[in-house]
Amino acid sequence: MSHFIYQYFIGVVVFSIGLFYAFKQGYVGFSNGKLRNLLALLATFLFFFVLHGYLQFAPMSELEAVTYTGSETRKPTLGTPLDYGIMVAYFIMILIIGTRFSRRQKTLKDFFFGGQRFSWWLITFSLVATTIGSYSFVKYSRVAYTYGLGSSQTYFNDWMWLPLLLFGWLPIMYFSRLTSIPEYFEKRFDRQIRKWATVYILIYLIGYVGVNLFTMGKVLNILLGWPILAAAILVAAISSVYVTAGGQTSVIMTDLFQGVMLLTTGILILFLGINYLGGLEQFWGHLPRTHRLAFPNFNSDPSFPSVGIFWQDGMANTAMFFFLNQGFAMRFMSAKSLMDGRKAILVVVLVLMPVAAIVVASGGWVAKALVHAGMLPPDIKADEAFFVASEFLSKPGVFGLILATMTAALMSTVDTLITAIAAIVVNDVYQPIFDPNASEKKLLKVARWSSVSVALLGVLLVPVFMSFKTIYEAHGAFTAAVTPPLVVTLLFSVFWRRYTRQAALYTLIGGMGAIVLSLFLPEIISPFAHGVPMKSSGNNIFSGMSQYKFMRACYGLSISTIIGIITTFFTTPEPFEKQNGYVWGTIEKALERYKGSAGQERKSQCEFALATILDEETTRTGTHQLPLVSISQPLADILRAKESDLVYITDKRWWLGGLNSTHAIIERVETGNQNLIFLGQDIHTQIVAKNREKIPLRIEKLY
Repeated sequence: MSHFIYQYFIGVVVFSIGLFYAFKQGYVGFSNGKLRNLLALLATFLFFFVLHGYLQFAPMSELEAVTYTGSETRKPTLGTPLDYGIMVAYFIMILIIGTRFSRRQKTLKDFFFGGQRFSWWLITFSLVATTIGSYSFVKYSRVAYTYGLGSSQTYFNDWMWLPLLLFGWLPIMYFSRLTSIPEYFEKRFDRQIRKWATVYILIYLIGYVGVNLFTMGKVLNILLGWPILAAAILVAAISSVYVTAGGQTSVIMTDLFQGVMLLTTGILILFLGINYLGGLEQFWGHLPRTHRLAFPNFNSDPSFPSVGIFWQDGMANTAMFFFLNQGFAMRFMSAKSLMDGRKAILVVVLVLMPVAAIVVASGGWVAKALVHAGMLPPDIKADEAFFVASEFLSKPGVFGLILATMTAALMSTVDTLITAIAAIVVNDVYQPIFDPNASEKKLLKVARWSSVSVALLGVLLVPVFMSFKTIYEAHGAFTAAVTPPLVVTLLFSVFWRRYTRQAALYTLIGGMGAIVLSLFLPEIISPFAHGVPMKSSGNNIFSGMSQYKFMRACYGLSISTIIGIITTFFTTPEPFEKQNGYVWGTIEKALERYKGSAGQERKSQCEFALATILDEETTRTGTHQLPLVSISQPLADILRAKESDLVYITDKRWWLGGLNSTHAIIERVETGNQNLIFLGQDIHTQIVAKNREKIPLRIEKLY
């Protein structure tokens, strides 16, 4: 009970702060759309509250354990040649899909944000594929086998951040059209803060690449006996090929396919296990009651303390993922509108993330139930539970599909990280420092070379992560150590106008300094450890790195918060003109910068119109170089549109998800007697597919 109350007390505090900001900005209330927003948020909270409460406290019966009577334990290799043939075929297919979409990548906007034109459902699947990495299957199946449903904590803590994300950070980020997260810190403060943020985010993202490559190397080591480092090099090479060619569009389109694969095959494993055991009741009964707890232990086991997981994953890493992870940010900024970005986040948190929790942990749960039922030997290694259970339940070919899913999980995370790091290298390192006047063509070349370099750096980090006992510990120790200062700095920057430049600088430097100190003197974390015991890890100078791996996040967040608050009250904040459009309550200014004229968030209006090609080249306007178009008077009347309004123009086939589309500003309203839109040749070629010249386009007025 203690952890349930503890987590929901802190979670409700964070959630309520978000509701306060949303209410003050007019996003939630008790009328019309405001009430709908409020009910959506409260329903999300209630869903997780009831689910966790049931798992933690409901009385449940448990079937008697059955003794295993078989003789075979672990086979030397898993799978058949057919399985590995399917896996290789999948690799080839991903390369074809990824490189297929490289033809449209002519600008940095195309390469990093896919032209900012995708529908919410496409972004949604892409976000899930990004969140679930190959490390997720191995890492969470291992935890699921050892601790049960408590493995879902990581995916069930997102609800508390929803109001701050949906109605605070997302609109500022979207309308500012940031090319990178560090760019925000320069706009809010100055270039020095941007440089520090750039260093930290690059460390975080490159480390994540290393974790993923290490995991896939370990997977192929388990399956085929390949050396971990050699396997990691192979996967890095394949991932970098299609990312380098196609950028964000390739990532989103391959992730759409991979997201479906992940969800389908993960659920398949659970279905096969339930069916083999004789039904859902038998599966549930053979899962020990201790494995059905939402929070297995508060602080007694330092390898998986629920309080530590809450601070490391629920507070620090979840905030980092949604607010500061360049890969996630690029997904949000690839959406066709702010509303589509919000839809994607809501569906991810309320629907697909719970499903993802089942997907990544299903192998561990099923393996434990099969062991309890006497169908698998009790000496299964936790790291191999996913693969042993999958092969046990699968026929040749089906197991190959599951192996392909593991590949999907790895590549769908690595491809996002590679493009994210390339974006930061180009926009925060190369262009501002080495060549401010670089052409689009040159910057694209740098982006592609950066993608290759990132893959190589990730490979170099693999030996570092190999030194940890498990993937879960390597991932948890890494994120707990690097995320707290950035998380505190970003949240204060967005939601506290009084927060100053000096406070941001000291939070970043002082917070990280305190964390580095704790690696060598882990005893200083003890007051923040909530009773989690220290583990014996030797007496060498680096032994402290494995102490308080998860609680280091609580320590880092606390110290960074204290530094930020104290420094703020002794320094002078930036003038409001500097903050306007980059802090809460100033979203209309951010929209004005994006649109080029005043606007407001409102329900969009749609109509269909035939496209007419103009002889002249397209003129572009505003900070974000949006194309100018003209529309006929009848179309303007239906849309209630006028000059300087923003419109979204797309092929009417919804299932394309916005591939053939663009945003544009209305330059003129022309006379006429039918719905027409006048496009320059390049925009017409981008939107109107071959042999569809006489089919109307869908025109949507935004803001």
